[in-house]
Amino acid sequence: MPVTYVIKFKVVPDQRGKFLALLHQVLDRMKREPMYHAAVLHRDPGCENTFLLAETWESHDDVLNVQINRPYRQEWHAALPHILEGEREIGIWEPIKADWRRPSSPAPAPDRSVPAP
Repeated sequence: MPVTYVIKFKVVPDQRGKFLALLHQVLDRMKREPMYHAAVLHRDPGCENTFLLAETWESHDDVLNVQINRPYRQEWHAALPHILEGEREIGIWEPIKADWRRPSSPAPAPDRSVPAP
């Protein structure tokens, strides 16, 4: 069953650039994983150094036993104590419904053909 992790980060202000650079590297690699569904990173509009990440995976067991140990995550995990103001707040959720607006199809081109005589 899919699982979504909702993770809140409070970043040390002068470490914001490093936080984003490292997280973007991890997110770019995660999306290639076969058990990955989606991830969305949000920023608190009232506090530019507070972020919320929602990431959805196919299996909680896979995340715990495989994904967390991927080599591309090592630098990220090692940096967290130095770039965060405290521990991450992590919630685990099971998705039950998702609504996404799909881009609409472009309108068909007007018929500019010349009628046959």
